[in-house]
Amino acid sequence: MKNRFLLAGLLLLLVSACKDFLDVVPETVLTPASFYQSKADFEQAVGGIYAPLQPLYNQDWILNEMRSDNTHFVFNIAQRGPKPEEDPSTFTIENNNRNTAGKWTNDYLIIARANQVLSTIDAVNFDQASKDNLKGQAYFLRAFAYFDLLKNFGGVPVFLEPAGSYKDTFKPRADIAEVYKQIIADAEQAAKLLPAKTAQTAGRVASGAAYTLLGDVYINQKRWPEAEAALKQVTAQGYALVAEYGDVFKPTNEGNSEIIFDVQYAEGTSQAVSNYMPYKFLPVLTDPSVITGVKPSSSNTDGCYNTPTPDLLAAYEDTLRDQRYKASIGFYSGTSPLVGVTYKNTPYIKKYQFPHARYGETGVNWPVYRYAEVLLLLAEAVNEQGRSADAGGFLNQVRARAGLPNVTATNQTALRDAILRERRIELAFENKRWHDLVRSGLAVKTMSEYGARMKANPQKYYYPLGSAPATAAFNVTDRDLLYPIPIGEIIINPDMKQNPGY
Repeated sequence: MKNRFLLAGLLLLLVSACKDFLDVVPETVLTPASFYQSKADFEQAVGGIYAPLQPLYNQDWILNEMRSDNTHFVFNIAQRGPKPEEDPSTFTIENNNRNTAGKWTNDYLIIARANQVLSTIDAVNFDQASKDNLKGQAYFLRAFAYFDLLKNFGGVPVFLEPAGSYKDTFKPRADIAEVYKQIIADAEQAAKLLPAKTAQTAGRVASGAAYTLLGDVYINQKRWPEAEAALKQVTAQGYALVAEYGDVFKPTNEGNSEIIFDVQYAEGTSQAVSNYMPYKFLPVLTDPSVITGVKPSSSNTDGCYNTPTPDLLAAYEDTLRDQRYKASIGFYSGTSPLVGVTYKNTPYIKKYQFPHARYGETGVNWPVYRYAEVLLLLAEAVNEQGRSADAGGFLNQVRARAGLPNVTATNQTALRDAILRERRIELAFENKRWHDLVRSGLAVKTMSEYGARMKANPQKYYYPLGSAPATAAFNVTDRDLLYPIPIGEIIINPDMKQNPGY
């Protein structure tokens, strides 16, 4: 104890003696005060806010789509335990999972960068239209990051200013209502400041994205009239469904009329900005070029994730007429380098498989918000207000593009179920299904029943003969509606409280 007091005293003396020296910023150090000097500086800085979206979505499918009854992994019997990618999907996740830590870190990186821009931009003189556009993007991305944190972790610390010291980085968790309030305030600001898509730089968010985010937030809060009002703004901005469903996702058709917000990737550059995810969704093949058209330099064993489940395949009401089935799902038969695995008409995600030149590098963007989802959200919002005819109109626009007949149900409950089913098919593999189950109150029941079916017939769900899910898997409770706060945050922040049950 004496040594600790001596050390503390010595540190205080050093800090006091060095205070004047520390107040002088070295000329070779780039600080916010010296960097943010022009419009070009802020354009570069705002571009940096988008950058964490790539690693965020590199693992988002693990925590969302593969957590649901839409997809599962093909079990490798040679592994003696699950990988971190598999823990969320079997509900055996622990508080040290690298994917939850990655989500937390990347969302807060977006927030920190947005805070830096918003705190400094008004002090620099350049044209107001450009300034408003850049501020609008920062507000949108901050709102989007907080919404992502809220859906996955619940209430989280709210930071609106850059941290000025190490101590400033520690805050207790705000309650859910406070986080929602900030998300809505930021999204409303973004909607006011951002231009329409036709006037926005390609790849940057426009006002339609802000209104879609607002509508999504209100839907999650069950504030149906506000959701409808926000989403109606999007319908007046020139967005439209692409005629062919599969064309929405083609790298050669980027920025099409249906895309409202997507995560951008590019192939064939010297930067690490390509999209490897389509390879992770393939069957593990010695030569994946039978699907990709690109030969690897060595055997590929990094796949078999996000494999469509039998439950999802059965959810397609007409596999011959529904163009989404052929565009989204492919099948493969053959041998695998994995021990105990042979493919026999095994499904894989075809939705993101497009021609590309270099192995492991695709330029496929990841869709976050599409106009089809706006129509389905509108159908939900008006149905919950008792307007079944309007709900059917929005829902049937999506079905018509898919090649399916109109839904004729007029009962509110039947329409609610029909809208949820349509979201499952239309937005398959876009990381929507798990949160749809959570916000609709169906997650525990649906995933418990799904787990029971898997345990009763593990071979149907891609487990080799003689293997099955662990006994602890799929014991789904209300605890599982949120992920654990990463253990690293609990350790360093004495004000941080863990979610119940972890």
